[in-house]
Amino acid sequence: MELSRDLETTVLRQGDILQGPVLLLNRYYVPVCTTTVRRGIVLLYAGNAQVLDADGTTYDFTHWRQLPIVNGDPGIPTVNSALRVPRVLQLVRFDRMPRTRIRLSRRNLLLRDDQQCQYCGARPGVRHLNVDHVWPRSRGGPHSWDNLVISCRSCNLKKGQRTPEEAGMKLVRRPQRPRWSPTAQILMCHQRPLTEWQPFLLAG
Repeated sequence: MELSRDLETTVLRQGDILQGPVLLLNRYYVPVCTTTVRRGIVLLYAGNAQVLDADGTTYDFTHWRQLPIVNGDPGIPTVNSALRVPRVLQLVRFDRMPRTRIRLSRRNLLLRDDQQCQYCGARPGVRHLNVDHVWPRSRGGPHSWDNLVISCRSCNLKKGQRTPEEAGMKLVRRPQRPRWSPTAQILMCHQRPLTEWQPFLLAG
């Protein structure tokens, strides 16, 4: 029974490791996006990427698998040993910058508006913030970036089904579709980026 528990813990831990984040760079060392360790290992094994170690050395899969596990770092169990977890991968043939597609969601609206009510400027905390249609939806207002803002509950109730002008309220800033670079997107998704990512994120 004890052995089964140990095995289950090992499998769960390995699954967590494989779902961890890896930073992907293009050929020119510019951040492109993040992926999972699992996907990163596939890219590395297929020869589509190489590991960029903390000291700037690059490794293909054959040479990376020969390196020992760094103290304190997790390893991915293999048949005969364990594989170091890569933190930064460079795509060997990709030299473009991807178009950043930003999904319209409450989370991204909170990021765009800096978790601040766009009517009174208050920051009461995420739980106490709502998404408001500037031009009320009941009156044909679209569900779009330039008609949605974050508002506190008090301002939301005060405004009701009126426009800001009708309610005697002013917007802190005009809502619009955000223009985030891949680096900004990575920083927003990973508010505590790994130490190994820092030089590339700062440059990007």
